[in-house]
Amino acid sequence: MEARLNLFASPLTNKLVKHFVAAGTVTAQAGVSPAVLELVKIRASQINGCGYCLDMHTKDAAAVGETQQRLHLVAAWREATVFTEAERAALELAEQGTRIADAAGGVPDEVWENAAKHYDDDQLIALVSTIAVINAFNRLNVIFQVQAGDYRPGAHA
Repeated sequence: MEARLNLFASPLTNKLVKHFVAAGTVTAQAGVSPAVLELVKIRASQINGCGYCLDMHTKDAAAVGETQQRLHLVAAWREATVFTEAERAALELAEQGTRIADAAGGVPDEVWENAAKHYDDDQLIALVSTIAVINAFNRLNVIFQVQAGDYRPGAHA
């Protein structure tokens, strides 16, 4: 597979991405741990098949202290014993928010209520915003076939 366009050479992409990154900076200030935000980005990227984002966010998660075991088990979080109840709630919200078109009515109330048990309003806004932004990044990268493997942790911070 070859990239359809060199997004990193495009002034338009640089302007657009700057705003996406700025949104991520704001959400990081809401009190959700950086590791949880990375786990959410990884799970959405797995669902969307975004290799570039998986490369980026697994490396960034490791850089903030995530273990290889936990990173390997994100796709099977329901069966894995290594995630807390709060992390499970965030991962379920990420799945439902990413697969929003699969369920009439969007994210089920029980998923929202479970997340609300573990996160305050600002943290919920941060989680939902993180899910929205990573889904946008996933779609850009998948559609343009951006190549994975060369990301350096913190390169887009």
